[in-house]
Amino acid sequence: MQHGNAHGHGQHRIVVIGAGYAGAIAAGRLARRLRREDVAITLVNAEPDFVERVRMHQLAVGQELRPRPFSEMFAGTGVRLRLARVTAVDADGRTVSITEAEPDGPRGPGASNGLGSSGSSGSSGSSGSSGVEELPYDTLVYALGSTWSTHDVPGAADHAHDITGRPGALRLRARLAALGAGQPVVVVGGGLTGLEAATEIAEARPDLEVTLAARGALGDWLSPKGARHLRKVMAGLGITVHENTTVTEVGADHVTTTAGDLPASVTIWTTGFAAHPIARATTLKTDATGRIEVDGTMRSLSHPDVYAIGDAALAQGPGDKPLRMSCASGVPMAWQAADAIAARLTGAKSPTAPLRYFNQCISLGRKEGLIQYVTADDRARTAALTGRLAAFYKELVCKGAAWGVANPTLAIPTRRRPTVVQPTPIPTPAPEATTA
Repeated sequence: MQHGNAHGHGQHRIVVIGAGYAGAIAAGRLARRLRREDVAITLVNAEPDFVERVRMHQLAVGQELRPRPFSEMFAGTGVRLRLARVTAVDADGRTVSITEAEPDGPRGPGASNGLGSSGSSGSSGSSGSSGVEELPYDTLVYALGSTWSTHDVPGAADHAHDITGRPGALRLRARLAALGAGQPVVVVGGGLTGLEAATEIAEARPDLEVTLAARGALGDWLSPKGARHLRKVMAGLGITVHENTTVTEVGADHVTTTAGDLPASVTIWTTGFAAHPIARATTLKTDATGRIEVDGTMRSLSHPDVYAIGDAALAQGPGDKPLRMSCASGVPMAWQAADAIAARLTGAKSPTAPLRYFNQCISLGRKEGLIQYVTADDRARTAALTGRLAAFYKELVCKGAAWGVANPTLAIPTRRRPTVVQPTPIPTPAPEATTA
């Protein structure tokens, strides 16, 4: 970590908010592409360690994950780390409002990887008596990610557990550990997160009664081979599956569905993600779900000095289909944004690589997996890899993603170029202007 003169004379200030897969990779790649004397890169995150979000179901069942402190990851890179939570973004005044994060990380349903901000080091922001600090930027990389979405189902926020981040996964871990044999666990949602959570819990705790409630048919987006394997594994683990079932309410000890009540000592909610709410409170152009609309270089359609990546961005993939919220989307988006920013600052041509999919990797416990090969626009192909080989493949993918974050200066060759773009003055807001 670098201390001292955080923002020297004439340095272009790049602030990256959120250090999930997308934000952390973008910060490291920018450090690799640009000269330290030209740019000051600040990475803001609410937790001091990188959270492998794709492994939260493993953490929830008691497995220990390798700690990955940002202070070690970014040592010697020139990236400055701020352990803080983002409270607001002023996209017109080009500032980010932050408050110092609690030592043990954020709490509550909205607390998850990338939802705030991380690390520690000096910056030239101004701090008020309220404890809110204004961090000015010339270029902002918005990577605040997503949290769980309850879809306003009554009782879900009060009684269900989420595994979108470390705090939620640890709360679920404590609750599962306290359960006795035969107690019912209901996983709501038949998508990738729900499948991984249900199979992980059923494998780790065969003494529990695990049920999955899916809105559609089980694995209805998979190829016939993939769907057959999924059903075989779920049956082998003793998981009860309720298909074409919608959960309408969550109670303390049950869930109410369109097919009747299901007993639930623990309910886990995995019905999708919601973009972090900060973007919607800004003047940035967002869609109805609060994701920032971007072009092919991940640049905001409304504010050219803002780039959005990961779950926070609405990026178009092949066939003009929005990219799904996933690590598979976030990593190439981070590469694209970092390379585009570096090109713009150095006067080079901005590269555009088509963002496309190759497969969906699903872990089904530690011994089983499913790799569904897909078209560029994410539709299932006939081919699928199953069994132990698929589990091994998925593990390699997870390790590879974490390695890319943990080794930002090794992942790509060094091609640092001098910048040619001068920082533009921060506009003076009109007296009546207010910020969200």
